[in-house]
Amino acid sequence: MNFSKTQNTILKTLEEQIKEVIISSRVKVFKQINNELLLTYWRIGKIIVEQEVSSGIDEQTARSLILDLSKRLTTMLGKGFSRSNLFNMRRFYMFYADVQTLSGHLSWSHYCELLSLEEAHKRSFYEQETINSSWSIRELQRQIDTSLYERLLLSDGKANKKTVLKLSRQGQLLENASDVIKDPYVFEFLGIPEKKPIFEKDLEAKLIRHIEDFLLELGKGFMFVGSQQRIPIGNTYDYVDLVFYNKILKAYVLIDLKSRKFKPTDVGQMNAYLNYYKTEINEEIDNAPIGIILCASKNQIEAEYALGGLNNQVFASTYVLYLPDKEMLLKQVEEVLRKEAKE
Repeated sequence: MNFSKTQNTILKTLEEQIKEVIISSRVKVFKQINNELLLTYWRIGKIIVEQEVSSGIDEQTARSLILDLSKRLTTMLGKGFSRSNLFNMRRFYMFYADVQTLSGHLSWSHYCELLSLEEAHKRSFYEQETINSSWSIRELQRQIDTSLYERLLLSDGKANKKTVLKLSRQGQLLENASDVIKDPYVFEFLGIPEKKPIFEKDLEAKLIRHIEDFLLELGKGFMFVGSQQRIPIGNTYDYVDLVFYNKILKAYVLIDLKSRKFKPTDVGQMNAYLNYYKTEINEEIDNAPIGIILCASKNQIEAEYALGGLNNQVFASTYVLYLPDKEMLLKQVEEVLRKEAKE
């Protein structure tokens, strides 16, 4: 049958409206099932913990009891009651004793990842960031593995109890240029051996090929604009390695890659790029552009002197090609907080 143009328009309208209703209903059903699952696991955890307390069971006996309980429940009810899952339900109730604090935005798998974190402030930070940034399980695992929490606390060298509380309650807020900076950036997703030398153009090419992972590492609000963006100054042309736009800060972010140690002369080059963008590229709605010199290593004092007193927003950060040493980062955070407490 040949439909008229009007009939095709009506069909398309009906199709779109019905699709919207179905998708909306599916989302609601998923949320209801997810909320009920979380509440069920919380209740199971509550029953286990309260029984342990009332019976005066020690930790070793509790582990033996849960193993036997797992076998019985699996025989009686089927999958979902492994020993590890029952332990997670137990921790679920212990860490979230107030059921009202549970978020329906997170799945049980998200919570299982969060339950591996003993420190309440850190766990709360990753929980807030998962909600704010809609992280998948894989993305949450990656951010925990790369110690995002510690890296953000150490990025500006001003970690204190107020910063810890702010991160744990609200997640990462982007209010000014320094809020987007991490030090170091972690590029483990590139699969480059730690001590293998790499040229800047090869590093750039690999980052572009892994742009989704790179955007996740940069943080929320980033959109990729392009690579090797031309900067005409006078009768010559220069090129900035990578350009992004952060829709939260409403600012261009220019990244200059250096596969060597930071040099003070790098700052002048980036400063020129930012002046060009501010004058020639920015529109009225855009805020001042941000420049990040991303290098293999840097001397902190040298960088502070080179970057001080600039009108433009220029930052120098390092990158690593492997997962950072978590214990080392933890000790650095503890040391900064200890010094802050003495002052």
